[in-house]
Amino acid sequence: MSRLRAMLSTTAVRLSALYLGLFALCAIALVFYVTAISEGMQRDRTQNAIADELRVVATAYRRSGVAGLVRVIERRSRQPGANLYAIAMPTGDLIAGNIAALQPGVLDQEGWTTLPFRYQRNGDTADEQHRALAQVVFLPNGMRLMVGRDIGEREQVRGLVRQALVIALAIMFAGALAIWFFVGRRALKRIDHMSEASKKILAGDLAQRLPVNGSGDEFDRLSLSLNAMLGRIERLNEGLRQVSDNIAHDLKTPLTRLRNRAEAALAGDGGGDSHREALEQMIADSDQLIRTFNALLMISRVESGSSTAQMSDVDLSGLASDAAELYEPLAEEQGIRLTARIEPGVTIRGNRELLAQALSNLIDNAVKYADGGETPEIAVTLTRERGEVRLAVTDNGPGIPPDRREDVVKRFVRLDESRSKPGTGLGLSLVQAVAALHGGTLQLHDASPEDRDNPGLAVIMVLPGEK
Repeated sequence: MSRLRAMLSTTAVRLSALYLGLFALCAIALVFYVTAISEGMQRDRTQNAIADELRVVATAYRRSGVAGLVRVIERRSRQPGANLYAIAMPTGDLIAGNIAALQPGVLDQEGWTTLPFRYQRNGDTADEQHRALAQVVFLPNGMRLMVGRDIGEREQVRGLVRQALVIALAIMFAGALAIWFFVGRRALKRIDHMSEASKKILAGDLAQRLPVNGSGDEFDRLSLSLNAMLGRIERLNEGLRQVSDNIAHDLKTPLTRLRNRAEAALAGDGGGDSHREALEQMIADSDQLIRTFNALLMISRVESGSSTAQMSDVDLSGLASDAAELYEPLAEEQGIRLTARIEPGVTIRGNRELLAQALSNLIDNAVKYADGGETPEIAVTLTRERGEVRLAVTDNGPGIPPDRREDVVKRFVRLDESRSKPGTGLGLSLVQAVAALHGGTLQLHDASPEDRDNPGLAVIMVLPGEK
């Protein structure tokens, strides 16, 4: 019983009931409308037929009087058909026609009968009764002439229509019950499967997904949306776990080093210069820790979308030119040739500070790792292609193996396992977050695939075009 109540409370069953009710009301209204029109047309045909018969018998009465009228009535009464004829005395006694008995009061008023009346034909049994419409005419001598027409056929048609309506409604009701049962049962079964999957998810199994049967209905669309959300949550949790592990790994060493230096400074007797040198080293280590936490906070703010309020029109061409000009002296100090190929007039809707930080991270990474070959080179390019803006930083260094490119955009992941070069492993993570904030993507490719020793790296921010 509880399952039946649950089935009756489903949306599918309620919609089926609503559609059935609306269809039944429309069907009933249509049947009554058609029946009314049919009855009106039959009534008009009946009255026209009666009027034609009256003209015929009236002609006989004008020519031959009552005797001729009676002869015509008797002759036409014996013809097959639905026409009715009667001649009665002023007292109401029938003297001619094909009617054996009439409902009382029919001949008391001249003109059309307002309602169908009952009658018996000659030869009918006492139990047989028919219904008819007629027109009554008072003759000058007080006798009454009635010409009518049986309406049994019309009532049979109306009865058939009503019977058909009842049968149709019964079939619809039975079909609706079947639909309620099968559709409601199927919906409940799918809901049960979704509930089971939800319980597993609540128990901590974030790899679980809601079932999708491929029908494309509302349950499938809901499951796909929730599965996408669950996938996003699973990735975020995995990222949070990795970040926690990486923070514990990457920050443990500098914190330990910071403590050891403080302990060594306290234990040493080198005097003021030694203490000063220890404090300076501790400050440098603290600054590195602060930069790491600032980078983490910036990535979190970008990924949460908190910087979208500062969106404005940004001259990306000028921004790229300024960044290339700023890093050119640093590149020259390390023997690196930095070039810029900037398409002028490129403007996008974005956050200028975040875009500048992302571009600085890309150039800074290139300067650190573009040490392959005899002439290290870095190129900053900005182009527009098919409605997209492509901001790229390429170098001719050792590059990144294809199987590691998905890892290097994760937080704290560094290919330099020895940590011999400065950095936090957060640069590309921030660039990817900035690209996603602006509705774009971050792509990593080989700059020179034909050079196996130094294929280089091309890091490209693909952003939506000018709006």
